[in-house]
Amino acid sequence: MRASTRAIVNTLAQHIRSIFNICLSLYSTKLILMALGETDYGIYALISGVVIMLGFITNAMVVTTQRHLSFYHGKGDFDYLHKVFSTSLFLHILIGVVVCGVLFLAKPYLFNGTLRIDIERINVAILTYYLSLLNLFISFVTAPYRALFYARENIVYISIVDMLDGVLKLLFAIWLLYIQADKLIAYSWMMTAITAFNLLAFAIYATHKFSEARLTFAKEDFSGRLVREMTGFASWTIYSTGCIIGRTQGVAVLLNRAFGTVINSAYGIAMQVSGAIQFVASAVLNAMSPQVVKAEGEQNRQRMLELAEATSKYSFLLLSIVIIPLIFEMSRLLELWLGDVPQHCVMFCNFILVSTACDQLTIGLGIANQAIGKIRNYSLVINSIKLFTLPVAWILLSQGFHVVYVMWGYLIIEIICSLARIPFLKYTAGLSIRHFLSHVYGRIVLPTLIGIAVCWIITTVWQGGLRFLVTIPISILVESVFAWGVSLERNEREAAMIIFKRGHE
Repeated sequence: MRASTRAIVNTLAQHIRSIFNICLSLYSTKLILMALGETDYGIYALISGVVIMLGFITNAMVVTTQRHLSFYHGKGDFDYLHKVFSTSLFLHILIGVVVCGVLFLAKPYLFNGTLRIDIERINVAILTYYLSLLNLFISFVTAPYRALFYARENIVYISIVDMLDGVLKLLFAIWLLYIQADKLIAYSWMMTAITAFNLLAFAIYATHKFSEARLTFAKEDFSGRLVREMTGFASWTIYSTGCIIGRTQGVAVLLNRAFGTVINSAYGIAMQVSGAIQFVASAVLNAMSPQVVKAEGEQNRQRMLELAEATSKYSFLLLSIVIIPLIFEMSRLLELWLGDVPQHCVMFCNFILVSTACDQLTIGLGIANQAIGKIRNYSLVINSIKLFTLPVAWILLSQGFHVVYVMWGYLIIEIICSLARIPFLKYTAGLSIRHFLSHVYGRIVLPTLIGIAVCWIITTVWQGGLRFLVTIPISILVESVFAWGVSLERNEREAAMIIFKRGHE
């Protein structure tokens, strides 16, 4: 299967997986809330939240492992791939032991006054905490196997496992309604069992399918140089992720101090909406990033930059096709979902969605930088920009400006961060700015403007309550047609047609 064909197959698989799991998750959450009740559900959310807040370390390690596996796969050094995977697995186990050990030792501090939990449920909460730690450790061990599948571009299998994960959660949620045991403990065991299932599904198949995953535990399978290299790469990836999380949570704290908890509900809902839409962008990144890194490993810099440009274009187009009609119909959609929509919620949602789209305009250049491996300077120069949102928001709020100006600051800084990637990659990788602007920005302007115009016309001439049933499908259809004809180049359209005709070569 050609690289372009594989990218389309993987992107479709990611979209199907994400839509399927979002639907299952919405229904499963409703059943779990019914089974546990608000108190126990709140306890689980609180306990797991304390643990999961460190989950971004796992994501950073997945990115690190995937980058190194893809890079050396591109170099054709298959013997070294085995060393990369073995070293990565060792690092994941070591970090998992350290992180879970620290959290285990923190248990007395958390449950002796820090967390507010009813005394009659404290023992159940402590057991839930231990199971959450086990869950986190299993996630650490699973991470290098998942990264291996991404590096090998076997995203269809990842999508199948993730869909089975969603089905199991739904089945367990239904079963939870009928069991007589303590439902919170049962639910905690269920979640741990599902995480263990994911580990087995990835590890068994990877060991059978990929030679680099067959562990021998020999001394020569590990490399001190690789440990230092991967640890350094991961640490700066963690810093980048921390900048994003710090910006997001820091704004929430500033809003809380200025307006109280009411506005946090609106901001939190906006973040939920953004998270639900992010699957569109992540589908493209997961499908394209291994090819970008492999091209650099093959020492084909020009090919790598072309793929990075295509990643930016695809990611923005797929996201804009979805968010443009959502922005025009956000008020009505939130009313249908929430009933009573918190004040400023529509405004928060729209600003955050536009900011996400602006980030995707150059997101492929971030992948290109990972491929090159110059992660420290990129993290310090580019991702640190996001943190400037916090002092800007603090100044605006302290001077009594309306909250909408905070979100304008949020958006403008996101745009600056996105645009800063272009000269940075010009300096570090020899990116042609003119080529990037013409092949990315030049090809997305018309479909985007057409999508906006279609939504504006429909929402202007029709004020009906079910208008969104017309706005969304028509906008998606029209912009998709223009994206096909204007944004995609001939070879990209030919690759897409292969999928529709045969599905494989």
